[in-house]
Amino acid sequence: MAHFFRNHPKVSYDLNKDNTPINVQNPLVRFIYKEALKDKATWYYTHDIAPGQSLQYIAERYYGDSRLDWVLMITNDILDPVYDLPLDYNDFIAYIRSKYGSVPEAQAKVKHYEQIIAEQTKLTDGTIVPKIVQIVDETTYNTLTDSARREVDCYTYEDELNESKRTIKILRREFLPSVLASVKNIFN
Repeated sequence: MAHFFRNHPKVSYDLNKDNTPINVQNPLVRFIYKEALKDKATWYYTHDIAPGQSLQYIAERYYGDSRLDWVLMITNDILDPVYDLPLDYNDFIAYIRSKYGSVPEAQAKVKHYEQIIAEQTKLTDGTIVPKIVQIVDETTYNTLTDSARREVDCYTYEDELNESKRTIKILRREFLPSVLASVKNIFN
């Protein structure tokens, strides 16, 4: 990851507000790049990160160059390569223990209550429409039928959050040269 900001342009900034500007890397360039690509859904496909896979491994697999991990980071709004990616089982359990004390304690503590608006469905074309839920207070939760409500414990919440990070977008290889050229122009 050390090379992630290496190619960002430098800007003069008075970091200490003492009228002595210094040259610093401009991390805001990533947002210009991201904005330019955000509506180009056909440029991507998805990849489910398997346990142990790093962004460098995925970049090597899809682009033939592990140094292009920054493309994956920008494409997926990944700022923290540890906590913005799914944790493997052992790291996840360690995280749960550090945050809640133990797995049983996390399972015993209610994170929130949900009202189930619509169940997950699969359309005839194979598209999966995700479940629609709304977080509600305990009083509202208690008025709902069992099939229309869900109590979410801290462990389940953290597990679902962790799993939601598993699927990432991969920029299609045929568009990579165009994107690299555009980024180079931004950096120059």
